[in-house]
Amino acid sequence: MNKAYICYCGLYCENCAVMSKIAPAAKTLYKEMCDAGFEDVIQFIPGGEGFWPFLKEMAEVGLCISCKDGGGNPGCAIRICAKEKAVAVCALCEEYPCDKINAFQGYPEMKQDNELIRAKGMDAWANLQDERRKNNFTYTRITEKTMIK
Repeated sequence: MNKAYICYCGLYCENCAVMSKIAPAAKTLYKEMCDAGFEDVIQFIPGGEGFWPFLKEMAEVGLCISCKDGGGNPGCAIRICAKEKAVAVCALCEEYPCDKINAFQGYPEMKQDNELIRAKGMDAWANLQDERRKNNFTYTRITEKTMIK
């Protein structure tokens, strides 16, 4: 587990579809397009001049960094609050759960993961995240098959 990717809200960046699915796909697409000679003709394809630098950056640099390193929404209320309170993860805050974490919609397992941290600690949470990665879990595609119980 790369601890740099532990988000304040309790999500884990390496389980995000952007890092686990989109970034590898961008690398593959960029390589295939380079091998096919698209660098030389991309400017003749509508939208190609904007697309090519974007794809190249995704393939060579990556798409994002963790919120703790400056990625994501700089106005995220959870990030701002956690930084002010000097907590690594919401679950470790004395005021958890609060209105900020309760208002965050979109990842139903986030609250469960924070509860796991409170009940069993960061090691149990880390093991869950590693198990999810092994099972090709992403936060955007939650199915019975990818859920770890």
